[in-house]
Amino acid sequence: MAKTGIAAGKRPYELGRRLEQSDQKRAAILSAARKHLESSGMIELTMEALARESGVTRQTVHNLFGTKTGVLEALFDQLALDAGMERMRIVMQQSKPEAMLAGFVEVFTDFWAKDRVLIRRIHGIAAIEPEFGSAVEARNRRRLMAATRIVERICGQSNKERQKGKIAALWALTSFEFFDALAESCGDAKQAASVVLDLVNKAVL
Repeated sequence: MAKTGIAAGKRPYELGRRLEQSDQKRAAILSAARKHLESSGMIELTMEALARESGVTRQTVHNLFGTKTGVLEALFDQLALDAGMERMRIVMQQSKPEAMLAGFVEVFTDFWAKDRVLIRRIHGIAAIEPEFGSAVEARNRRRLMAATRIVERICGQSNKERQKGKIAALWALTSFEFFDALAESCGDAKQAASVVLDLVNKAVL
């Protein structure tokens, strides 16, 4: 019985250590993916290169992410987390629709501004890689759902056709493509974010 108790006591510790090692490997692989995208784009981003750069086996990369698309999805999610995308939960709980709208714009412009060049490359990959493109499109649909909820809160029971136009405008104005082009033209991401908010208020409120 004593031996069984010792073995049982070791299991949680060993499991925790394996999970920690897995997290470290995952972080190393995502860091390698980011460096590849920043330096050479998609061309040299292979499972073998990721394994080599992160100091793990190709099988480990496969076990943790499944495919190269899985790596890209995880990297995109990590960028969103680093940019504070988790604030969307609080934004959508705001009691005032105007506060929801302002918070929605702020969260997405902060996200797009934080790693603009890298996100531009990720969107470029999505345009030529159908599987990854579907994953990015799914995230865009979630943004559309949030935009729809905000406009419905602002407009109440008003004309549905008018609501559709406002939803489409909010979705387009908070897209990465629009923000990236605007920031490029303005030469300043903060100014671009301010312009987006102003345009959104005029289109939706």
